[in-house]
Amino acid sequence: MNFELIKDKFLNFCKIEKGFSEHTIISYAKSIDEFSEYLYDNFGNNIDLQLITLDDLRPFLGFLHDKGLKRNSIRQRISAIKSFFKFCVKKNYIKTNPASLISTPKREKRLPNFLQVNEINNLVDKFDDSSYKSIRSKALIELLYGSGLRISEALNLNIQDINFQDASVKVMGKGNKQRIVPLSNIFLNALSNLLKYRNIVKIIDKDAIFLADNGKRMYHSFAYRIIKNNLIGITESQKKSPHILRHSFATHLISNGADIKSVSEMLGHSSLSTTTIYTHLSIEKLKDTYKKAHPKA
Repeated sequence: MNFELIKDKFLNFCKIEKGFSEHTIISYAKSIDEFSEYLYDNFGNNIDLQLITLDDLRPFLGFLHDKGLKRNSIRQRISAIKSFFKFCVKKNYIKTNPASLISTPKREKRLPNFLQVNEINNLVDKFDDSSYKSIRSKALIELLYGSGLRISEALNLNIQDINFQDASVKVMGKGNKQRIVPLSNIFLNALSNLLKYRNIVKIIDKDAIFLADNGKRMYHSFAYRIIKNNLIGITESQKKSPHILRHSFATHLISNGADIKSVSEMLGHSSLSTTTIYTHLSIEKLKDTYKKAHPKA
């Protein structure tokens, strides 16, 4: 079967059967495109996946390194390739998986960027009830920071997912895993205000909580611009994406004594080890306080 056709079937499988997010699908597509570039350079235009061996794949790591990719980016590419060949075996396009024994570089330990509490306060204070767009931006930011949702999770929410009585929301996370996350009273007030005034725009998607200016469900790049534009002048951090609010949510909870297991459940992490990065942030904060305050530090 044609390689490009198999690639399309794989991406469709990831989207429909695995329930991966749009961001993950785009990342996988990019990884497979780079992989096909490597294959075409080394094996010509007629690629027979049945003939590819582990020895053919190992130089792909060097190929990625020569392109200037960092370790974590290479990890993502290798993960996508492994998933691709696993899919090919499952669908009987190939008999054995040549990628099963590819070594994956160790993850680079990078502390995530987050906002200080005063920066969060300054951000929220930028909004008032004078316009629909201001009300919408405030509600989105209060949800991302107040409950730690991924931006894709927030934008996929429907009004019926909100339980106003219990102050909670039903969230569909990665891999179609569902969880219940508490909501702050500040967000619930902002949401009530949003639903009250959003008839100003022509509503096309009536179930969606967050709408773009055209009345359809808000999309990722639209939300990204809202967050990025409003963070300008608030923080010196180079990262001004929606994810910085999720990092801030987790960091502030753990810094103020929340147990890591509860935070992990709210974030929807599949493994507790993923959440430990926020413990490291708290330790770094303690070290900084120690250095500034202790006379012998």
